Amino acid sequence: MFSWLGTDDRRRKDPEVFQTVSDGLKKLYKTKLLPLEEHYKFHEFHSPALEDADFDNKPMVLLVGQYSTGKTTFIRYLLEQDFPGMRIGPEPTTDSFTAVMQGDVEGIVPGNALVVDPKKPFRKLNAFGNAFLNRFVCAQLPNPVLESISVIDTPGILSGEKQRISRGYDFAAVLEWFAERVDRIILLFDAHKLDISDEFSEVIKALKNHEDKMRVVLNKADQIETQQLMRVYGALMWSLGKIVNTPEVIRVYIGSFWSHPLLIPDNRKLFEAEEQDLFRDIQSLPRNAALRKLNDLIKRARLAKVHAYIISSLKKEMPSMFGKDNKKKELVNNLGDIYARIEREHQISPGDFPNLKKMQDQLQAQDFSKFQPLKSKLLETVEDMLANDIAQLMVLVRQEESQRPTQMVKGGAFEGTLHGPFGHGYGEGAGEGIDDAEWVVARDKPMYDEIFYTLSPVDGKITGANAKKEMVRSKLPNTVLGKIWKLADIDKDGMLDDEEFALANHLIKVKLEGHELPNELPSHLLPPSKRKITE
Repeated sequence: MFSWLGTDDRRRKDPEVFQTVSDGLKKLYKTKLLPLEEHYKFHEFHSPALEDADFDNKPMVLLVGQYSTGKTTFIRYLLEQDFPGMRIGPEPTTDSFTAVMQGDVEGIVPGNALVVDPKKPFRKLNAFGNAFLNRFVCAQLPNPVLESISVIDTPGILSGEKQRISRGYDFAAVLEWFAERVDRIILLFDAHKLDISDEFSEVIKALKNHEDKMRVVLNKADQIETQQLMRVYGALMWSLGKIVNTPEVIRVYIGSFWSHPLLIPDNRKLFEAEEQDLFRDIQSLPRNAALRKLNDLIKRARLAKVHAYIISSLKKEMPSMFGKDNKKKELVNNLGDIYARIEREHQISPGDFPNLKKMQDQLQAQDFSKFQPLKSKLLETVEDMLANDIAQLMVLVRQEESQRPTQMVKGGAFEGTLHGPFGHGYGEGAGEGIDDAEWVVARDKPMYDEIFYTLSPVDGKITGANAKKEMVRSKLPNTVLGKIWKLADIDKDGMLDDEEFALANHLIKVKLEGHELPNELPSHLLPPSKRKITE
């Protein structure tokens, strides 16, 4: 008689079956989250509806910064190639949003044509009007870097008098739209111009809730001395701390991202290490793209749920006949109290609520009588999606990642230091002597031999206990010394001969000089007499 109840309940408990993460995200959004968004006018308040291209597009990197901080030069440095429409100069040169993307032939696609292309993830940008679209282009070119990622170049953020001149469109809102859809946001600062203008401050605040995507680059750092660089770095961290409201410090990369000689080469090693860290971060984007899209969908679903509670609460408080205008003003003014009540009744974290001031401004233009009351079924569907379907997609994400472990950005500047003598750390630390015909440890072996023969060797070998007495003088932790012992004891007999002891001391020196130890002993560090053992 009531068999339909069991069927509905069973449907809710059994999660959807998906073939790929991308297909799963599309289906979940269209069938479970989009109905809730449309019912409560989510798109008028927060973000336009997502399209298939938003789930299918390559990872995107958004570059943001004040004018002349090196944003366009940074892209040129990554691609090792000029792109159509590129202009570089000390004055504000980039006055458009430029999407640099892969294409078979070089060319520029204007904004109005771009927002009608269903294969590009930009269709919803038409809401910002012609003033924006006239300053939005897509530069297409064949480039190996762009096969894995796309890069968004933005106009230089204005400072001083220039910021009073209106752009004709809501610059912060456009950046917020991009921030929701990109995989990485890179804020560029010039080591000579650390002032954060009003517009830049407004932009960084608009990027709130996307701190996990943000990275900071302190560019042109080769133009100042080491002591000044320390002060500049401290001042930048202090300035960011006042604007970015997170307890964690945003990762800051220091360097000079262009292909010119370093003006002051004192910090060359630091710049190389920082560049490699940043490159690794960018190279990991394709591998983590599915997880990022899943994470963004969860964030969107949580916001949509809270939005539904807010709109339905306002609808519930409105009178059916008289005094609607006065009641609307009262509700908008008391929106903070409504937030607190929803937070208590539905156990929602305060961080999930939209910005109070912005929400109040948006509500002023709305007709509250057209709001919808609470519809439990829509909310239950989204809850079911978060509780069951997302968990299944997480498993699928891991499966896809394991099947494509080597998926990373290649070409351009990413290839320059990958192999050969100009790779980061080549010929340093444990890599010292890699190209030498002579065993590198032999240079200091006479000094190590003197110590070896004071440790009472028996049959040309010293025991672990005797070796420990000497090795602990380095003051390195036992965990590190234990690793050095495993690397040096090549024949695994629990004792060290003179060559193995010299190797152990060489590795101690490598560690004391600040380098990392290898997980396996490189072939060039094998003592000549032991090379046949390992073969």
